[in-house]
Amino acid sequence: MSTDVLAERARIQALVEGRTLPDALADTVREHGDQPAYSDKHHAPEGESWRTLTWSETSELAHDVAAALIEIGVQPGDTVAIMASNRIEHYVADIAGTLAAATPMSIYNTLSAEQVAFVAGHARPTVVILETADHRARWEKALGEVDSVKRIVMIDEDWADLAAAGAAYRAANPDAVAGRTAQLTPDSPATILYTSGTTGNPKGVVLTHHNVLYEAMSTQERAGLMDPQRSVSYLPLAHIAERVLGLYGPQITGSHMYAIGDPAQLLGALGEVHPTAFFGVPRVWEKIKTGLSAKLAADPDEANRKLVEDSMAAALAWVEAQEVGGTMTPEIEADYRQADEQILGFLKLLLGLDQVTWAGSAAAPMPLDVAKFMAGLGLKVYDVYGMTETCGAVTANGPGGFKLGTVGSANPGMEVKLGEDGEILVRGPVNTPGYHLQEDATRALIDEDGWIHTGDIGTLDDDGFFAVVDRKKELIITSAGKNVAPSNIENYLKESPLIGHAMAIGDGRPYVVAILTLDGEIAPVVAQSMGIEFTDLAELAEKPEIRALVQQAVDAANERLSRPEQVKSFELLPVEWTAESEELTPTLKLKRRVVNTKYADVVDRLYG
Repeated sequence: MSTDVLAERARIQALVEGRTLPDALADTVREHGDQPAYSDKHHAPEGESWRTLTWSETSELAHDVAAALIEIGVQPGDTVAIMASNRIEHYVADIAGTLAAATPMSIYNTLSAEQVAFVAGHARPTVVILETADHRARWEKALGEVDSVKRIVMIDEDWADLAAAGAAYRAANPDAVAGRTAQLTPDSPATILYTSGTTGNPKGVVLTHHNVLYEAMSTQERAGLMDPQRSVSYLPLAHIAERVLGLYGPQITGSHMYAIGDPAQLLGALGEVHPTAFFGVPRVWEKIKTGLSAKLAADPDEANRKLVEDSMAAALAWVEAQEVGGTMTPEIEADYRQADEQILGFLKLLLGLDQVTWAGSAAAPMPLDVAKFMAGLGLKVYDVYGMTETCGAVTANGPGGFKLGTVGSANPGMEVKLGEDGEILVRGPVNTPGYHLQEDATRALIDEDGWIHTGDIGTLDDDGFFAVVDRKKELIITSAGKNVAPSNIENYLKESPLIGHAMAIGDGRPYVVAILTLDGEIAPVVAQSMGIEFTDLAELAEKPEIRALVQQAVDAANERLSRPEQVKSFELLPVEWTAESEELTPTLKLKRRVVNTKYADVVDRLYG
């Protein structure tokens, strides 16, 4: 380990040494107690859109719920399972579980009954907190099989009684919660996150208080977000990015999070909240790009379109001049300022992104064309890289240095390198101690020298910036022995606003083919503008005019690909893939095995 990495690690370790999440929360309550902590749209006061708790109120309610958990019989180290959308009770339940020295764990709302039963049988929760009848139905099988559960709490029916019972228990036992919290150490589990799993049963990633505090501190420092921010929380709290940015980080900085229960309402919420910091998985940025592109293209005024085009070119030049290796000139700065005043500031205002000082992306590499489109608005979207097993980001772009098309350089105190085969390896204070009760899987993940094997293939440039090529297991090796990265092909295909999702196939086959879906929002708008009559997306996928446009998108992608990468044939499906459909994970990543199995007949036909 270099002296620089050692010094950076020691500096951040000193900030979090000996501390747990309740220590961070107590500091924030002292410093920002009367400031807003969490808002959501459940039970908002009359005449208002949001209900809000301050940091003092959040802490007080969490202590009440922690007391209730203790009274129910939750013991130190027990798990408390939460399946709910992003809402105040979800954050409070998590914080309460921690205060009671338990291990709170958010479960993806989209897991099947069989997967929930597996997780419940594996983690054996003492209390299960659920939101909807659908969530209860997903837990029925588990509740019939697992004997560890002492209490089921339905948020809308039971939460008020739970909190009241906890307040009464605290009054009678004033030291109970503090006594529990004192049993925590930095090595205590802060959570177990069951990975959404593109293959097989989920694995439970254990993350300690030290893991999450080091990660939150290093990530926020790299992003320049050490002051309280205003942000939107919409990704599942079972996802590590949302936990770091929406749950753990705010307990350190005193930020204000607006919780969105339904990600479909995200774009509308941005217009209400105007966040100062905003994180989006690549699919969110793609949706913003396609939506805005369609509106701009529909403007009948050629002069307006030319103004936007020239302004976005000026903004892209401005962002690129700030990249590592770029050079800013007074002319570039002046051109951008003028473009921002004329039109770009207005476009960002429309999107609700006009006050953003930090924008980030992760979960999959950001397509370069999307990053450049956002740069064309004057938005630097900092791509970062990490995984659940590394408690989130281990490399990042940020205000201190960035390159579009990369996932940045190693975070403070982190060791990141490439293995002999190009696999990204990680070692540092954010690494999980292992998978819950799965020693074989842990040994396969972490080698004897402490390096996590991420399963991602990457590149590293002379400036220390990493780029992710693809998942090691997902690289296509054609029957001719050519190595092909499917994500590269898919990103080019999705540059067409018509195409919602794309999956390239070709492993062990003579050439590459693709399965495509239409974008459920943009495709109907395009069809209407062309005067095409249709009743649904399935009918639209059959229209010759639409198929011709999709063919053009495939041809355009092929022009930019080498011969072994080119798509020789494709199928346009009559369905859309969404977070609720089985083809995508909750963070909108492709489940390749599911698609290959479900559409095996389509694949056979494409090679027929």
